[in-house]
This record gives sequence, structure tokens and C-alpha cells, in this order.
Amino acid sequence: MTQPISCAYSVSGSGPPLILVHGIGASRATWATALPLLEPHFTVIAYDLRGHGASPQPEGRFGLDALVADLEHVREQAGVEAAHIAGHSLGGMIGPAYARTFPDRVLSLGLLSTAAFRTEKDSANVKAVVAAMRERGIADELGTLAHRWFTDGFIAEHPEVIEARMAQVIGTNPEVFLNVFDIYAGTEMAPWLHEITARSLVLTGENDGGCPPRLNQLIAEAMPFATLRVLPGLKHSILLEGGAQTGACLRDFLLGLGD
Repeated sequence: MTQPISCAYSVSGSGPPLILVHGIGASRATWATALPLLEPHFTVIAYDLRGHGASPQPEGRFGLDALVADLEHVREQAGVEAAHIAGHSLGGMIGPAYARTFPDRVLSLGLLSTAAFRTEKDSANVKAVVAAMRERGIADELGTLAHRWFTDGFIAEHPEVIEARMAQVIGTNPEVFLNVFDIYAGTEMAPWLHEITARSLVLTGENDGGCPPRLNQLIAEAMPFATLRVLPGLKHSILLEGGAQTGACLRDFLLGLGD
């Protein structure tokens, strides 16, 4: 196992443990709107990925295995034996990869706005975004990212949210940002998703171009115990644009596991 980094994390709420894993160039703060729906029912452990938020910077490049090791270290530090794990975007890849390595530590999974079963065109599209950022600089691609992540209406009505999210991207170490984007673009879960036996919620936005319902349907079908939900109208940033809806879906799924 790769040497983990001691990531910064927060604990709130009460009930069974739920670990939240954010996506690229974000932080645990991205869960803020969903938390009020989760904290009455769960002990929520939200952490910053390595090189993000308040977590330490990594030394050199790293892969998905390192992010899995960090998640295991967070679980150990938080003192829980097993937890529900929900991740957004790249976090939706970290969770299943963690479950593959540590199946006994996972009570359930949430795969939010993530991708698998990409076609050659799908893969080329996401890799082209990373290549453009490498070639022209991350700042020059912020407009592209904003329109991939948010609907036009939300961009027009909430410019302060967009500005803060783009500032968060620029504030992330560019080497780390491109590194995690490479992991997201290069990870293909299709060959092993059928191994994941945890009960799982697969959730995405109706208009998410990179993680569309088309791919999420295939994810849900590949996993033995998965439920697919699609949030109408939303694109990729379901936590910032639709945090309450996302939190309600996750809450209802988790509470329904006892049925």
C-alpha cells in the first residue's frame, strides 16, 4: 500500500459513519449544502484530498492507489471500523476502488457524478480538456470548466458561486490539479465494477456531459446491488448547484438500506 498522507478532515452529526470524498480542485466545503440533510442521521466525516483544501501537498505524482491509501488513513484516524462512503466525480472513483481493496470497511457506496464504460470518443473528450489545460494553462480553460460543471441559468443567477469555484481551481497547486485530472481521465472502472458487492447509489445530473446518464446506467447495471438516480436538469456540479437534492437522495438511499 502506498504511503498515505494525513489529510485534513472534519466530523459532524451523529449516527452511523459516512465518509464524503470530494472531486477535482475542490474541498470538503463542497458538501456544505448537503450536510444539513445528512448530519441528523449520520456521523459525517468529510476530508480534503491530498494537495487540496487544508491537506498537505504531496511529493511528486501519485495515482488512484495513493488516494485509496489516504481514505483508509482517514478512516483509521476517525476511529471507525466501517463506514458508508460517498464520493463526487473523482471521489466516485476513489470510493469503489477503496471498496475493492477494503470490502469489509464499506457499509455502502455513493457514486456521484462519476464515469465508467467511456467510449473512445468519451475518453478522447475528457483527455482533450486536460491536454488543453496543460498547453494553454488552467486559467485559460476556466470558462470551459464552468460550462461543463454548471447550467447556463445557474451561471447567470449565481456568479458568486462560479467565481468562488473557479478561484478554488486556480488556488489548487496546478501540478496536483492536473495530476488528479489525469487520474479521473485515465481511470476505467468497467473491468472490475462487478466485483463491488456493497449496496450502491449511482447518481448523476441529467445534462452532465462527461458523466451522463448513459454511462451511469451502465455503471448501475454492472454493479450487483446498485440503484440509479438522475437529477433533472443538472450538469456535473450537483453538490454546488443541487446540494439539497443530492443530500436528500443520499440520505433517502442510506436510510432505506435498513428496509
